[in-house]
Amino acid sequence: MDLNSTRMFVGAVQAGSLSAAAARLNLPLPTISRRIRQLEQELKVQLLERSPKGIALTDAGARLYEHASRGLEALAEGAQALRSDQARLKGRLRLSIPPSMEPWWELLGDFQQQFPDIRLSIFSTERRVDLIQDGIDVALRVGAIVDESMVASRVASYRHVLVASPTLLSRLGAPRTADGLHRFPCAVWAPGASAQSVWNLGEAVFAPDAVLSSNDPLHLRACALRGDVVTELPPFLARDALARGELVRVLPRLQFPEVSLHLLYPSHRHPSSLVRAYLSYCRERAEHYLQAAYSSDKAKRSGLARS
Repeated sequence: MDLNSTRMFVGAVQAGSLSAAAARLNLPLPTISRRIRQLEQELKVQLLERSPKGIALTDAGARLYEHASRGLEALAEGAQALRSDQARLKGRLRLSIPPSMEPWWELLGDFQQQFPDIRLSIFSTERRVDLIQDGIDVALRVGAIVDESMVASRVASYRHVLVASPTLLSRLGAPRTADGLHRFPCAVWAPGASAQSVWNLGEAVFAPDAVLSSNDPLHLRACALRGDVVTELPPFLARDALARGELVRVLPRLQFPEVSLHLLYPSHRHPSSLVRAYLSYCRERAEHYLQAAYSSDKAKRSGLARS
């Protein structure tokens, strides 16, 4: 049963005539008349008695009006409730973020303090999720984006840092060039078991003969803290250990390339007000949370330079 035709039928009954319904609904009178006749043909019953004085409900029309008017009222109430929830930014937001993204945990905590009626469901994984199939509203992705079916909004960037424990550097001597890393046991981040990693350090390219590869940066950090390896870490995972002197930068003048962070959502889906609020919040503040990851490291290196 066509919803628009049903609305016109209910509107005609409430207005008392087809012409009054046409004026109230801002539709041509022939359209109202035609759609109600189509509804009668679809249901194979006469719904209205028509006369020069107006319209009257048949028994079948009265039964339909009773149910249809209640249904349309419930539908209108539901739409109004949804608009009200959206206006108050109330509802559930389903997000995907990579593991160990500690600055994003802080960002999400502050986001919920600002919007306390938004409930978050977080799916943390290294794999590239199917946003539609997995029911994800927005995904945080690290690196280049190749999925043309998604809208990608760049929100921040950072550079990995090469770190080791002071104990390891004291034992083997700090390297002065990228080639000097051949003397060190190295651990690399790798998304797959067979992936090969290359460190682009400034203009130098170094291919470590890794004693360990892992897709878990927390594992790499633990190995570095034990004094076992030189490894690369996101700056936010190295920050506290650098500030405490448990790790130090290796070849700090040779920088890794920038890594970009993007927020992805389906291109064919109109973003809800909750999604728009999240995107706006991240665009405005993501750099702040990531820049905080550098502050302790910069302060530590500044102190060393002055001593």
